[in-house]
Amino acid sequence: MCKISHVRSKKTNNTTDKPKLTKNSWKQAGKLLAYLAPYKFKFGLGLFILVFTSVLSMLFPALSGSLVDTGLGNDSESAFNLTNINDIALALMVIFGLQAVLGFFRVYLFNDVTEKVLKKLRQDTYAHIISLPMSFFDQKRVGDLNSRISADITQIQEAVTIALAEFIRQIIIIAVSITALSIYSWKLTLTMLASLPVVIIVAIIMGKRVKKLSKATQDKVSDSNIIVEETFTGIQSVKAFANEFFEISRYQVATEDIRKLAMKNAIARGLLSSFIVFALFGAIVLVIWQAANLLQNNELQPGELMSFLLYTIFVGASIGGMADLYARIQKAVGATEDLMSIMDEAEEKVNVTQNLSRDSSFKGAVEFKNIEFSYPSRPDTKVLKGISWNAKEGENVALVGSSGSGKSTTVQLLMRFYNPANGSIQIDGLPVEEYDLSKLRNEMAIVPQEVILFGGTIKENIAYGNPSAGMEEIIDAAKKANAYDFIQGFPDGLETVVGERGIQLSGGQRQRIAIARAVLKDPKILILDEATSSLDSESEKLVQDALDKLMKGRTSIVIAHRLSTIRNADKIVVLEQGEIKEV
Repeated sequence: MCKISHVRSKKTNNTTDKPKLTKNSWKQAGKLLAYLAPYKFKFGLGLFILVFTSVLSMLFPALSGSLVDTGLGNDSESAFNLTNINDIALALMVIFGLQAVLGFFRVYLFNDVTEKVLKKLRQDTYAHIISLPMSFFDQKRVGDLNSRISADITQIQEAVTIALAEFIRQIIIIAVSITALSIYSWKLTLTMLASLPVVIIVAIIMGKRVKKLSKATQDKVSDSNIIVEETFTGIQSVKAFANEFFEISRYQVATEDIRKLAMKNAIARGLLSSFIVFALFGAIVLVIWQAANLLQNNELQPGELMSFLLYTIFVGASIGGMADLYARIQKAVGATEDLMSIMDEAEEKVNVTQNLSRDSSFKGAVEFKNIEFSYPSRPDTKVLKGISWNAKEGENVALVGSSGSGKSTTVQLLMRFYNPANGSIQIDGLPVEEYDLSKLRNEMAIVPQEVILFGGTIKENIAYGNPSAGMEEIIDAAKKANAYDFIQGFPDGLETVVGERGIQLSGGQRQRIAIARAVLKDPKILILDEATSSLDSESEKLVQDALDKLMKGRTSIVIAHRLSTIRNADKIVVLEQGEIKEV
């Protein structure tokens, strides 16, 4: 069992072997600057405060050394010509106080800008994804898309608010500290810097390893989230097949993979940290040894030595943290690249305005002319092979045929979920490409075989057909769909929560809610995709009666197996293996 679950979890892992970061990765990350642009003043002010407080903190070692020399009575003055220990101590307290106040504003400004940027980024990403064509969703998993919006944006948030600011701070600290060290004693500075090349080379090599493992761990977490998404979405199937153990085993394998990668990452980080600590302490020993010689020769004062050691510690701590900070920034760049690759996908030309106007001249006469089609994911398999048929305004046309004959594909082309490879589809004598896509779909409604309701109330699900409808219109639609009686039977009536995917309702009840939604939309073209095939005879009778009412006065395209569904059809189109056998 565990062996099978391991194979299945491997199938979900489509992002582990990602390419290394390239120039294009950084170019994609640069697109975030467009989101920062509206807040450039706030972000610039935050950066200024960051630089100022970082430089200000560099006065601490210098003043501390002056404090020691003044206390020992040595002839040494601070950078501010302070010769009294009380004045120096007061100056240090003022610096710390100013840093604290400015530090608060820096954190506030960075977080304020970041949260606004991320809000806009989340909104744009969601709006973009929801505007992508069906061919995109055929090739993507829901869990993976959810991870892009949540996990990837969280990575970006961490980088902008914490890692980037700290990275800039450490660079400033290193630059100022090395300059100060050179002023105090160039001999000691050379001794201290002698160990830096080795530390930097090892940090870069091991840092790349840490980055690779971190990214792989992130991808594995994304894969485990996909397993959770799949399992919870199909929980009825899991329960029905008594496959709880199978799914638990599958998730255990995925989480064990996460643990193994995380431990590899921890070992790499631990080795990197240990090496840097060893190198730093080794450098400190060398510095102290050299300083002792300089003190003996009166080339260095005790206070200057203290300042030097403090600056050395600052440099060491900054270099030690640089590898981790850079790895976190690289992770964010990788996450941005993933996110922007989705944002680069071509959208459908949908209209996202709240209330689309209805076209009174739209009649709903449909004509297919020599249509050929293959799905983008299976370009070598022709699903439709030159089919031609028509439905006049208000006509009821039934599409029948065995599974895989192309019935559902036909209506998907009519709704422009996909575009045909050859031929044309016309409505009211005009090619469908000439219609505004959203307005075209707004004149259609579909009642599918497998109705998926949203997790809100019955009222919200019916109102999905026309979000601006009033309560009276919703009730009227429910009555026409033969749904109002069972709705009234619930204690909360229309406010009854239907549960995830409508799980609280029976199949027949879900179908009637879907019909009520279609009634409320009042479409010119109605599509029924085997709407009664999975119902018992009693539910079918109620649903069929509601469908008969709904089809009156509309162009209706009915996909069906049962004779009862098509008994009132004006025309029956028989499909077989993508071809029309008879009409």
